Amino acid sequence: MKNIIGCLALCCFFSLFSQAQTNLKSLNQSLRYSRYSRISLKVIPIKTSERSFTLQLVVEKIEEDPDFDDYLFSYAIVSDFEQEITDDLLVALDREVVKADTDKHFYFEETVDIPESQEQAYVVFQARDTRQDDLYLYHSDLISPFVPEQPDFGAYFGNDIPFDQNFLNVNESLLFKRPRGVSLHRYYYPQEFPLPLPPMETKSPEVPRQTEVVDEGNFLVNVPVPFDKQGYYFVQSDTSSGAGLLLRTAGKTFPRVATWEEMIEMVAYISTRKEHETLLAAENKKTALDEYWIRMTRDEETAKTLIKEYFRQIEFANILFTDFKEGWMTDRGMVYIIMGPPQEVYFDLDKETWVYLAQDSNSKITFTFARVKTILTPNYYTLNRSRAYQPIWFKTITAWRNGRMVF
Repeated sequence: MKNIIGCLALCCFFSLFSQAQTNLKSLNQSLRYSRYSRISLKVIPIKTSERSFTLQLVVEKIEEDPDFDDYLFSYAIVSDFEQEITDDLLVALDREVVKADTDKHFYFEETVDIPESQEQAYVVFQARDTRQDDLYLYHSDLISPFVPEQPDFGAYFGNDIPFDQNFLNVNESLLFKRPRGVSLHRYYYPQEFPLPLPPMETKSPEVPRQTEVVDEGNFLVNVPVPFDKQGYYFVQSDTSSGAGLLLRTAGKTFPRVATWEEMIEMVAYISTRKEHETLLAAENKKTALDEYWIRMTRDEETAKTLIKEYFRQIEFANILFTDFKEGWMTDRGMVYIIMGPPQEVYFDLDKETWVYLAQDSNSKITFTFARVKTILTPNYYTLNRSRAYQPIWFKTITAWRNGRMVF
């Protein structure tokens, strides 16, 4: 009886899904960035042959002790962002195909073959929370113009769950596995990056003339590998190809803030230039920061609340948007910290669009992030800047400085 009810629920879910949301381009993926999500999805493709892939479908458990039966999991393979996601494309992932169920993750593993005639392929991984009908989504490229080639190896935590984070804390280790070969190669980049320019700044940022690269040579698979320096690493099985895995290494407390010096760097988004220069020059950073927050809000209790919320936004930005930069230093991280989680998030092949509902009006504010092709990561986006953002940006920063958040 329970199996019959489960099948009926899945059928209803698939039918409702295909009617309400027809394609990847039209799916609102805002729950991916919510501060109140109960789970987080990730797809990690591993290339097993020219047109075959192992899909590591990882579900991070954010809520405490989630019940698998509260969710309906499934995935689909589409050829572009406009292909209709029909019932026959959706593959249900029930309890019988769970590869691992740990304290922190549900983990599925599926193998797919892409037809020779199909020029592009994308995975859409989804989970319906049956308690409140929330739809969690995550998509990933298999074959696309933005991914030269998928790696033929995977990285894992010590319990054999795939590494699903955007960062690794310094001195932590990962286990690497690949079906062919006994070693991998890694490069280390110690580069530091400047803060992103504000959304209304249309001049081009300075580009470093050269990037320092340290060739760290080969290391063995199936043996825990430590990453002991802050910066980022690029791991490859074939150094002549474009396929590889980016690993950003950060301090031991990351994604949280560790030092007063870091805090001073991070308040640049809501500070005047003079305020920030004064903080940078202060001998006693803690005292200078305390005075900064209290002077800005004119109330100690308000200052405490504002500090908590501002650095909580920093933490979320680090978790969500870290690539070769720490998340708070990326364009998406900057907008997320100031504007809050977007109400609507849409993806297309070459862009990501965030929509905010304006305060006290029915109008919408849209931020568009262009997807940039790089071998380091398929998920690097830069903001399309415009002077039109200046009024809303200054208005939102003023709200922060007055001890209020607009979200």
